[in-house]
Amino acid sequence: MLPRSVDAVVIGSGPNGLVSAIALADAGWDVLVLEAAETFGGAVRSTESDGWISDRFSSNYPLGVASPVLRALELENHGLRWAHAPLPLVHLLDEEGGSVALHPDPEDTAKSIAVDHPQDGEAWLRLYQQYVAIREPLLKALLTAWPPVGPGLKLVRKLGSAGELLRFARFMAMPMHRMGKELFEGPRGGALLAGNALHADAPLLGSVSGTMGWLLAMLAQDVGYPVAEGGSSSLSGALVRRAERAGALLVTGTPVSAIEVSSGRVTGVRTASGETVVVNRAVIADTSAPTLYDDLLPSATIPAGLRRDLDERFEWDYPTVKLNFRLRGPIPWRSPEARSAGVVHLAGTADDLVHLGADLDTGRLPSAPFLLIGQTTKSDPTRSPEGTEAVWAYSHLPRGIADDESAGKLAGRMERAIERFAPGFSDLIIDRDLQRPSAFEAGNASLGLGAVGGGTMQLHQQLVFRPTIGLGSPRTFVSGLYLGSSAIHPGGGVHGACGHLAARTALRDASVLGPLTRTLPTAALRHLQR
Repeated sequence: MLPRSVDAVVIGSGPNGLVSAIALADAGWDVLVLEAAETFGGAVRSTESDGWISDRFSSNYPLGVASPVLRALELENHGLRWAHAPLPLVHLLDEEGGSVALHPDPEDTAKSIAVDHPQDGEAWLRLYQQYVAIREPLLKALLTAWPPVGPGLKLVRKLGSAGELLRFARFMAMPMHRMGKELFEGPRGGALLAGNALHADAPLLGSVSGTMGWLLAMLAQDVGYPVAEGGSSSLSGALVRRAERAGALLVTGTPVSAIEVSSGRVTGVRTASGETVVVNRAVIADTSAPTLYDDLLPSATIPAGLRRDLDERFEWDYPTVKLNFRLRGPIPWRSPEARSAGVVHLAGTADDLVHLGADLDTGRLPSAPFLLIGQTTKSDPTRSPEGTEAVWAYSHLPRGIADDESAGKLAGRMERAIERFAPGFSDLIIDRDLQRPSAFEAGNASLGLGAVGGGTMQLHQQLVFRPTIGLGSPRTFVSGLYLGSSAIHPGGGVHGACGHLAARTALRDASVLGPLTRTLPTAALRHLQR
């Protein structure tokens, strides 16, 4: 039996939803979290069978370690342990064993990058030193505030002058391919950055793709590419325990079928079983934008402009195809460095990846797909029985192609690609589990068409354009209703920022200053979306 009335309902228990619940409960609110699935965690979940642990969606969490939002929750006090492989990341350049490695020590990374061009090692060290100098205000600006006025001013002070600010702005706006050419003489440094950029869905020739690759590469150098010891559900479990300690009530197996609205304000939620919970202050939806606006809100209330933007302009990120392998032993990579890496990019040069991006953006199934591979046993020996290896590999289909047949074709190409770079791999397979886009969406309704980022991370759907033209904030056109998922700024990734921003906005709007903070933005949003 659910409570009849609460201060706030959080729909969904992904990391953003749980972060929202914690923030609201810490502030003294009566909070109810409703999760449709039978387990908490959203896309941060793992399963265990016969001594094998499989991360079903996300797996490696550099942003989870670095995020000021998650760090502040002290999840290590609630059972979370991070596990690291000897090498965070190796990027494979060719089938003959050529590779570039990201080591725990920046000096060793520099040596790997500088094999052909010594000056490229020095360029890497300068790049990392510049990142370290601005790390704290940068991460706070990206992840803790919208608009990021306070952290942004601190970042400006760290940069030191108007000229340096403008240079940094240009740097952040650059396409990844151009950034690599400006930074490095040889192919290794640019390839390392380009592979990290493809963790998102920004084409390497597109604006701000450089930011994606640079930030993930710097985080990998800074905190590694860790996994949660014991499986990704360990991270969700720590968030759940932290939320319960704060006083939130969390309920699984309870889908929300509708959000109730009266006179432009949220009043409650209705579950699929017919129960209604009255909401006194706020509803935070840790759902995709289409789920919130197409499925949960009364269709008659949706502004015409918002409906048009969602139907005609909203763009998912690439559909994901993931293979989960149980192996008799380690993958026999030709590259010695790859044999001790937690994450492997099966990729090629930056130029190769530009061609791959062209395939994806023109509807062609890549003949040589980019593979992001997680060797989870390398990071966490509890993931598989002694002497064996638990490994996953994922790649992407072009937008608009998410059918099971295409996913099966891509999966075959993925396996053959690993075999080319690691002869004998196929003989090690005990079994494999294929997650098609349809399986991703079935496992988590927020992963529409198998997209894991809540919508494309390209510039036309970032900041004030995320998820559609608006204010870039968690607010919706309904007072008291907030979108608190990766559909809003700053987008995909396990960092908790979207949930943090939604809760922070809800708390501000419910304060004595609420009439000032919410009235004008809500009116402006309704005007923009009418």
